Amino acid sequence: MKIFDRLERRRNWSEDERLILDQVQRLADEVIAPAAEHYDHTKEFPHANVAAINDLGLNGLFVPEAYGGFPGSFRLYLAVVSILAEACASTGIIYATNFHAMKPLIDFGTEEQKQRLLPRLAEGALAALAITETSAGSDATGMKTRFTPDGDDIIVDGGKIFITNGDQADLILLFGKWSEIEDARKAISVLVFEKGAPGFEVIRLEDKMGHRASSTAAIAFDGCRVPRANLIGAPGDGLAILLASLNKSRPSIAAHALGIARAAFKDMVRYMNDRRQSGRRVIDFQGNQFLVADLATELAMAENWLDYVGAVIDDGEGDFGLEASMAKMRASDLAMRMTTEAVQMHGGYGYCRDYRVERLMRDAKITQIWEGTNQVHRQLIGKSFAAK
Repeated sequence: MKIFDRLERRRNWSEDERLILDQVQRLADEVIAPAAEHYDHTKEFPHANVAAINDLGLNGLFVPEAYGGFPGSFRLYLAVVSILAEACASTGIIYATNFHAMKPLIDFGTEEQKQRLLPRLAEGALAALAITETSAGSDATGMKTRFTPDGDDIIVDGGKIFITNGDQADLILLFGKWSEIEDARKAISVLVFEKGAPGFEVIRLEDKMGHRASSTAAIAFDGCRVPRANLIGAPGDGLAILLASLNKSRPSIAAHALGIARAAFKDMVRYMNDRRQSGRRVIDFQGNQFLVADLATELAMAENWLDYVGAVIDDGEGDFGLEASMAKMRASDLAMRMTTEAVQMHGGYGYCRDYRVERLMRDAKITQIWEGTNQVHRQLIGKSFAAK
């Protein structure tokens, strides 16, 4: 793994960043990874892992200092997500969803909203991002959730599906349509829904292929009253806010996918060095060496590209949507290929739960689907090259 050690050294982390990463790695090795199999088997929400993450104050990495955080670079945040996901994909996405959900509040919220809500996040509150509905998947304009203004309140009616942390979240970034705007695109608006409002209900928790310890909920809103003060931006600003937020959450999903891919690569190489067939180690067969060479190269290239995207965002570039799509698409495709090949190299053992690669393969699949399916990303990237 020397090539990856050299790649890591070239990232030139500061002393403070290195200290944080070392603490996160220790947490991943000593607390999160040893419990991952248990949580996957029982489907229990990993409250102990979340508590340990909060003890390190990791939500503070993306919360401004004025609201209780100790903000680091976006590159640092991505590295933390990758380390956590390598140890336990469920725990990694629970943590990353806090960023996905509340970054729009940080970027677009009013000073009053930030002062009131962000300290809760810095202290360890869980968040959820609620966009998807039965009628609105890749096309968010199909959503039916309705926001009706009523004096100082907004009345929320509707439902969302496939919501990570949906049953656990203290704060939900909720997208819906403003009742007084007819245009389907222009009506999309966004608010922060706080846990405890009457009329909110968790309909069910999904029984999933992977990420089994990360709760994925169908939720409903029946006449829920939300203070108008929780509306982010103006009525109709939601679609622009949604697209801007996805551009930052997609690199986060790429980091998550690369954590899974890295875990699978390490397990595969370790097994190929230990397992012997016909008197030779599995890795000594030339065809298998070719496979390892291809996967190692793809992993190095994907990690380098993600580091580049993180640097672009840290430098304040405003237009990085295509770079984000490339990172998410390539990392998630690699996670699926890497885990599939890792299972293959383990032979029959890889198909059994005695080895981690079985879980990693199940965890990898969703990374090609959420935050925009890879078909959508290929279309976005491909059409950008069409002459105007």
